[in-house]
Formats: sequence, structure tokens, C-alpha cells
Amino acid sequence: MYQQIVDWFVTVMRAPLAGLRGADPVLGLAVVVLAALVLASLLHRRLELPRLLGYLLVGAVASPVVLGLLQRTDIDPWKPLIDLAVAALVFELGTRLRPRWLIDNPWLAASSALEAAVAGMAVYLALIALGAPKASAAAAAACAAATSPVITMAAFLEARPRGQVAERLLMLSAINSVLAILAIKLWPVLAHSQGLSAPASLTLLANACVVIFGSLLLGLACGVLLDRLGRLHDEAATMPVLQLALVILAALLATAWGLSPFIALLVAGMTARSRMRHRLTVQPYLGSAGAALTVLLFVSFGVLSTVLDWRELWPWVLAIVLARLLGKGAAVFATARPSGLSWRQAGALTLALQPMSSLSVLLVADSFGWGQQLPGADPSVIQALLITTTLMQLSGPLWTLWPLKHIGEVVDNDEPPER
Repeated sequence: MYQQIVDWFVTVMRAPLAGLRGADPVLGLAVVVLAALVLASLLHRRLELPRLLGYLLVGAVASPVVLGLLQRTDIDPWKPLIDLAVAALVFELGTRLRPRWLIDNPWLAASSALEAAVAGMAVYLALIALGAPKASAAAAAACAAATSPVITMAAFLEARPRGQVAERLLMLSAINSVLAILAIKLWPVLAHSQGLSAPASLTLLANACVVIFGSLLLGLACGVLLDRLGRLHDEAATMPVLQLALVILAALLATAWGLSPFIALLVAGMTARSRMRHRLTVQPYLGSAGAALTVLLFVSFGVLSTVLDWRELWPWVLAIVLARLLGKGAAVFATARPSGLSWRQAGALTLALQPMSSLSVLLVADSFGWGQQLPGADPSVIQALLITTTLMQLSGPLWTLWPLKHIGEVVDNDEPPER
């Protein structure tokens, strides 16, 4: 009976979606986005689940993994808008970071680096124990060290948590994502150090340094430019447009110059906040249009889900999940008391750090066209990493918001946030 209902639903939905895609490839995803908006609101009101979770689940159900209502190629026409949504979230994350906090609380700085390093090492050792090649295990460990900054920031915009754990979560997700990107850029040097000549190793190392420092300089320049232009155009109506234009500029220049858009946008946000302070009113969502970008972004994450070969790879997937949890937990608890956290807060922070970063995994996913970033990486290890990311990403809003709500840093409030 259940299978008959599923088959009927798929038949009913596929026909109109196929017709819409035939007329215009954009329309198929647009219909799913609208459905996601309605169903996510129902889940939020009836079951008190995060709306982001509803968007992700609807995208996953419509993906080739489940019902096959949409294909990954259906997302291609929407890619500029998806990139814009990600860029705006990363920029806002940068505006919320306070680097001075790391100086005032050295144990927080130690915790930021330690949780990424210990989690990465735990994943590396777990995969090695299961027979994964060392170089590929190191690549997977570098990606697994990161917490998704996009899920974290989007969850903050939805629930508006306030408190020490919430602020630390923002800081740690930004830092471990940057460390993961740096490790990925340096991976060819480490993985092929024995087979490369000294000049070739130096060239790869120099290229990695150019990417890192070039991204920093680009971010600084865009942040300063936003400050200067903001002094000339300080009208409330034009500031959001100006900020959005600088976000697009930073992202496009970073991509065109082979730099890291994530680092550039993060630094741009930090620089703009430092120079502009209260003059900076971040409005990446631009009202209802921005809300539509959020739905589109997370539906797309769901559509890009993959569980291919999970029956063969589930031991590796389970090992990555448990190793990340234990590694991040060990580091957070080890530095909890010196950095000013209670054990209860440390537990909440450990759980909130679990959603894996799609940004770093996209760099190595063959299915998304980024395989050239890690040439020679074992396909099975990378596929296990993608499956793990799918699972942790689909459940990401729960990992992020449930522990914050449990310790009282999320107040139930269905009113829209102030813009």
C-alpha cells in the first residue's frame, strides 16, 4: 500500500514537472521551491521544526536520490542566485566576528584551532584504520574538520540565538572553515611530496600562499572600499544595494583570480564592520527576495544530496561522523573551563559544531565538477565524505539549533527579524 502511494505521487508530480522543464528548465525548480516554502512553514508550525530543515528535506525528496523529480542539472540556471545567497551569508558571518575576542581570550583561540585539528586527526586515524589510503584520508580529514558556515549563519538568521555559545559557534565555524580551505590548498604539496621535485613542490606551495594572501588582500580592499563608498552614499535606501554590489564584486574577483571567495568575503565583512561599526546595516536578504534566496539555496543543497554506494561505504561514513563528534568534543571540553564555558555549554557547543561544511566538500566532489582540486584522491573515500556531508547537512539545522535552544539561547519567536 505504501509503495503504491509513493508510485502514484511520483507519477503525478513527474508529469507536470517534466512539462515545465521542457518549456523552461528554471520552472521545475521554481515549483519545488514554492512547495518547500509551504511545507517548511507547516512543519515549523505543527512540529516546531526549523524551516531550514523543511527546505533541505523537500529538496532531498525531489532529488534523484529519492523521487527523482529534479536532476542536478536543473540547478545550473539558478547557480548565480545560489552563489549570491552563499556570498551574502558568508559576508554577514564576517560582520558578526570579533577578532579582538581571540586576543582577549587566548583559550578561545586555542579552542578554535584545537577543535579543527583534533577532529581532522580523529577522522584521519579512523579512515586509516578502515584501510583508506593515507593521502585520501588526509584530504577527507581536512574537509571533515569544517563546520558549515552557511547552515550556521542561516540558522542564526532564522532563530536569532543570543549567548556565549552562539557567539563561539560563529567564531569556530568561520575559523575551522578557513583552516579546512588552507589544508585543501596545501594538500597537493603534502600528498605528493615524495613524487614531486623540489621546484614543483615550491611552485605548489607558492600558489597556495598566493591564494591565501591574495584572498586576504582582496577582502581588505573590498571592506575598505565599502567604507569609503558608504561615506559618499549614506542614504538608507542605497546602502543595502551598495553592500550587495560589493559582495558580488568580491566573489566574482576572487573566482576570476583563482582566489578563495570564502576567505575574501569573510575578511571583507570583518573589515567593513571594523571600519563602519554602526553605519554598517547588513541586509543580505533584501526583504522577501532574500527569503526566496534562502529557500532556493537550501532546496538546492537537498537536490545535491548523494547516498550512492552507501551500503558498501557505511562503515566509513559512520567512522567520519563519530570521529568528528569525539574529536570536536574532546577539544571543546579540554578548553572549556579555561575559556569560560560550563560543561553544559561545552556539550551544546560540541553538538552545534557537527553540521559538515558543503563549501569545503564542494572543492573535492567529482559529481559537482570540482574533482581537479584533489587529483588522485581515492573515489571511495571522497564518496564516503559526500554521503557523510549529505547526512550531516540535511540534519544540520537540528544540530545547530536544538542544543542552543536547550541551554536557553534561542527564544521562541515567530515574528520576522528586524531588517
